[in-house]
Amino acid sequence: MLRPMSEPTPIALDIQGACAVATLRRPPVNAIDENWLERLGEVLGEVERAAGIGVLLLRSGERAFCAGADLALMRSRFGSREGRAAMAAFARRLQQTFARLEALPQATIAEIGGAAMGGGLELALACDLRIASERARLGLTEARLGLLPGAGGTQRLPRVAGEAVARRMILRGETIDGAEAARLGVVHWAVPAADLPARARVLADELSALPAAAIAASKRCLGAGPSGAEGYGREIEGTAALYENAETQRRVREFLERG
Repeated sequence: MLRPMSEPTPIALDIQGACAVATLRRPPVNAIDENWLERLGEVLGEVERAAGIGVLLLRSGERAFCAGADLALMRSRFGSREGRAAMAAFARRLQQTFARLEALPQATIAEIGGAAMGGGLELALACDLRIASERARLGLTEARLGLLPGAGGTQRLPRVAGEAVARRMILRGETIDGAEAARLGVVHWAVPAADLPARARVLADELSALPAAAIAASKRCLGAGPSGAEGYGREIEGTAALYENAETQRRVREFLERG
């Protein structure tokens, strides 16, 4: 589905050196619809193709980070069997796009300044790092509607915060604030709302200053799964490849000379 020429893009992408900043800007709450999902795929493609990008920062220009599925879309489809089948297919596309985000070689950061509910929290969980306002609201509340988090939430939240936290939040349909999310491990940092944009940008700048090849290789190892067997092999492969990387060689030489 193509956007009308007059319709503004729901996600703006600004590439600033080694840092790509994707700003969600679909008023009022960045609700997820077909155009939003299509645009997210376009953004990921641009980041994948661009040379020299080490970090993707996902943030919002609206009062919410992302409030989840668009209610108008749900209303238009929920009343018929065909419409409900289309909603299930849409959930599959969300899964696939969020998996693509998770698999990016770049480090990814979710800057959560407002509500991250349902698919919005699932989007953030697909990022490597999450920094939130202490007052942000986060939840996978689908059980309250008789549904489940179908865009990866039941799989990623246990990996991120542990099974106990995931069962508590998903089965109760619980909403927590940013401070509690940091305490539970759902986000890595919770900061005062006024400090969030600057703190997120400092984090992005720190990561973008690191060698992109090392970030990509580390992510490949981290994504090997809990058994560890494949991960150990990926560590050796990645280490050998990085030894031959010119940037790695320069940094190691400088380190050894300082010592």
